[in-house]
Amino acid sequence: MKRALLISTIGFATVLPLAYAQFGSGVVYDPTQATHAVVQIKNEERSIANEIQQIEEGQKIFTNTVKLADNAIATYNLAHQMAMMPRSLYQPFLSRSTYWMELNHAANTYGNSSQWTNAVNTGAGASIGFQQATIPRTGQIRGYGNLSQLGQQQIAARGATADLNDAITTSSMQTLGTIRTNSQQRQADIKSLMSATQSADPSQHTEMATLQRINLALILLLQQQQEANQISQANTLQQIVGQKTQQDNLKSLFQLGNDYQQNFNTVTPQQTSTGTQWAFHY
Repeated sequence: MKRALLISTIGFATVLPLAYAQFGSGVVYDPTQATHAVVQIKNEERSIANEIQQIEEGQKIFTNTVKLADNAIATYNLAHQMAMMPRSLYQPFLSRSTYWMELNHAANTYGNSSQWTNAVNTGAGASIGFQQATIPRTGQIRGYGNLSQLGQQQIAARGATADLNDAITTSSMQTLGTIRTNSQQRQADIKSLMSATQSADPSQHTEMATLQRINLALILLLQQQQEANQISQANTLQQIVGQKTQQDNLKSLFQLGNDYQQNFNTVTPQQTSTGTQWAFHY
């Protein structure tokens, strides 16, 4: 309404002098000038409309800017609050963790147990320590070459079981000793992560620092899982050797039973025939 009133007023003010001039003062009405004035009025009207639109868009931009500023302030307050939370909330729920304790040293009465204990604590010298603490195997038993094929198979099977058991036990000792040795350094790494997580230093609670600690924690978990897999593998191998021992005993019983039956069928008819002759002559 204001724009229409303004346009009407300007038009009326322009037309009045022209009309008066034409009819009262002797000035002639110029249509070209009147048309030019109308065009200027329309251009001014468009300019005013554009300015109004720009003002409205500026108001929208200002409103959005205020909203972004409010969101930025809220994000900062949340980040600051989260940075202060770990020390106040998580620390009371943490307890001390323990690493693998060193195995107590044996009495070493005969001088052959200290190396075994050192091997399971450090992983070094496992083969020597095991040989010193157990009955050594120097070679094949005497008379092995004079046995029958069946006897050699049974002795060889039991000898292989003993050899495999020694190898698996030695490997398990080395694995466990290495894990015990590495556990102390791993415990130090865990304490460093705990200290950084509970720190009140804002630099320790940035996004990059938090992601880095998560990455290190995942690596520690993978290492522990790998060690657990090694221990599980050692137990599995021990079970396999135990099953081999049972299978060797079962197969040996089958072979002995088969040999006994064959020898019985071969010897018994002769004894029966001899007994029959004795009974006839008697």
